[in-house]
Amino acid sequence: MVELSQIINAIEHCQPIINKTDLADKTCLVSCVADLAMADGQSLAFLSKASYLSDLANTQAGVVLISKQFAHELPNLPNTVIIVVKDAYLAYASVSGLFAYQPTLQIHPTAVVASTAKIGKNASIGAYAVIGEFVEIGDDCQIGSHVVIHHHCVLGDGVQIHAHASIGADGFGFAPKVGADGISWQKIHQLGRVMIGNRVRIGANTCVDRGAVGDTIIGDDVIIDNLVQIAHNVHIGRGTAIASMTGVAGSTHIGSNCIIGGGVGIAGHLTIVDGVTLTGRTFVAQSIDKAGSYSSDTVAMPTSDWRRATVKFRQLGKH
Repeated sequence: MVELSQIINAIEHCQPIINKTDLADKTCLVSCVADLAMADGQSLAFLSKASYLSDLANTQAGVVLISKQFAHELPNLPNTVIIVVKDAYLAYASVSGLFAYQPTLQIHPTAVVASTAKIGKNASIGAYAVIGEFVEIGDDCQIGSHVVIHHHCVLGDGVQIHAHASIGADGFGFAPKVGADGISWQKIHQLGRVMIGNRVRIGANTCVDRGAVGDTIIGDDVIIDNLVQIAHNVHIGRGTAIASMTGVAGSTHIGSNCIIGGGVGIAGHLTIVDGVTLTGRTFVAQSIDKAGSYSSDTVAMPTSDWRRATVKFRQLGKH
């Protein structure tokens, strides 16, 4: 069970509570998070969008977090503790950890950890994970099962890497050789590292390749979804978010506080400045030097309509 005082403390780490004075004599115990319509007296719910206002009047939730913009529309809820904040969604995010399963902090007996690796305090390393030679892992990190962290990689504090991710495998570096039988490929040994900042989250089955010359660098507070490919020598600035199925080719530099949607493709040796949003399935073939939102591809439509639109796209290029 989670006490009201714990919820208040967690919220105040992110933002001030607008009606804190009204909460001084309130007490409540909640055990779970639920939506407004399904919540009972032991649930916490939140309201951050106008489309859910109709559910607020009849909610049975024990605690409701409400964005300030809806504070003037509060119904009479005598059995519910209302907490008004600037951003109820952020408040919900800040308290969600109070209800999350907390795994035992340990190095699983099946994990393989090189004798030269340095593991920080309060680290959790899951089953069958492999930590390579001369790896450095900071404090309070969580390494999931079957994760492989290759030699000489460096992780900051509070890093979370989910199952089956690969950190520091060789990048896709080859030089073509033309011979009598055609082209063959000469491997370019990848001599750099992967350097990961603090509080970075890397999703399941994501690959972050080591640098060829120099390092692949991921800044503080970056979040990367599942099934993402980060190629060698990519640099990602602090606070950037990358959604699933995105691929970033080698030596591209992505700025801080960027939002990259699902299925985005970014070519190599480009620069993307701070504050850029790339919507889902966008393909980036050249550098972006101005903050803003960028899109490409087309939305789904009937095939016959799409074929006609494709003809018009081609015609546009001839004028």
